[in-house]
Amino acid sequence: MRYEFEIEVDCANCAAKIEESIKKIEGVLNSNVNFMTQKLILELDDNLNYDKMMKKIIKTAKKIEPDCEIKL
Repeated sequence: MRYEFEIEVDCANCAAKIEESIKKIEGVLNSNVNFMTQKLILELDDNLNYDKMMKKIIKTAKKIEPDCEIKL
């Protein structure tokens, strides 16, 4: 399933790091963080729990940039 969210990221380097870290989470098929548009696009495995996946994704993003906000 494909999802699109607004994300607040302070720099392009952090956006790239967040994108790569999210891609490593089991169940994430693809991740794209666009710094210019402040968008996060995710492709997630349909068989996994959405809420649990989003908690992991938010936790991962906040490890890289504590001020990062993903608007669900």
